[in-house]
Amino acid sequence: MPDTRRLKYTTTIAAPVPTVWRLMLAHESYRRWTAPFAEGSDFVGTWEEGSRIVFTGPSGDGMVAEIAVNREHEYISIRHLGVIQDGVEDTTSDAVRAWAPAYENYRFTAVPEGTRLDVELDVSDEWAAHMDAAWPKALAVLKALSEAESAAH
Repeated sequence: MPDTRRLKYTTTIAAPVPTVWRLMLAHESYRRWTAPFAEGSDFVGTWEEGSRIVFTGPSGDGMVAEIAVNREHEYISIRHLGVIQDGVEDTTSDAVRAWAPAYENYRFTAVPEGTRLDVELDVSDEWAAHMDAAWPKALAVLKALSEAESAAH
């Protein structure tokens, strides 16, 4: 994948792993923590290993993927296979084949403070700056949601 690089982000959240896991993947909270990428970010599909999942922005454009690995409360790997643009799914063009498959991995580790969440993703050079700007904000939202729920219980 010559046009991609692997980006890494880490945060520690004062909440137990099951809380962080659930809030990261549940539909309503997913829409909240992913807003820094694009307000109205969403997904269609399930997080079950082997299942197809589509990630969309407010325009309906987005990414076609499958869940490569799902080890509950431990690790999830998303294999991005293509894009949806103007309602058309593309998994075979030269432009997509230049970077696909690309992986987005989440690792959840119990630590004394709660949960360490490590995120790694393969991204094309053209999207790296956007991801570097959005991921820390998105993780801050997930941290706030998780810590607020944990404190309430």
